[in-house]
Amino acid sequence: MKEYSPEEIKELLSRADSRDIFRELIKRMGDDPDREGLVKTPQRIVDSREFLMSGYAMDAETILNGAIFEDTCDEMVLVRDISFYSMCEHHMLPFFGKIHVAYLPKGRIVGLSKIPRIVEMFARRLQIQERLTTQVAKCLMENLKPYGVGVVCEANHLCMAMRGVQKSDSFTTTSAMEGTFKTDGRTRQEFLKLISMPSLHR
Repeated sequence: MKEYSPEEIKELLSRADSRDIFRELIKRMGDDPDREGLVKTPQRIVDSREFLMSGYAMDAETILNGAIFEDTCDEMVLVRDISFYSMCEHHMLPFFGKIHVAYLPKGRIVGLSKIPRIVEMFARRLQIQERLTTQVAKCLMENLKPYGVGVVCEANHLCMAMRGVQKSDSFTTTSAMEGTFKTDGRTRQEFLKLISMPSLHR
């Protein structure tokens, strides 16, 4: 898949024909794109899509550059309750929730703020929850080269709540385990126990 620069994405999403597409869509839904409340809506959609799809212009190398450090720490590092918002690629409706990410260092650690940035990079694309969870795990495994990585994602999907089965109280959990999180039951259980504990911020 082609990776676009922020400038290329802005150009693609800001062209007049993009606005024309959304104007035509409003017409086909049975409304008037020239009425006061809708006249600026096509441009607003273009602007919001530029932000919501900005993950295509991000890359892990840039995010992690200068933030990986040599260290003797060999105990689990966990960043939990990372909020995310993404767009379902099947219906282009939002899904959102929390992601919990842990890794077992092998001589290298990463700045903690970079883990939510990696989540954001993959979330701000057309996505499915299963792929998002796996991409975060594999990205950290490839770039940190730790003993293992564990990721659990919990999300609500508006494509289920607003349409289809219309079950607003349901949520979906996915997980991705790499390295020792997959092969060592004790490591995996420690991770799952930690993310199930009450949080000071809840």
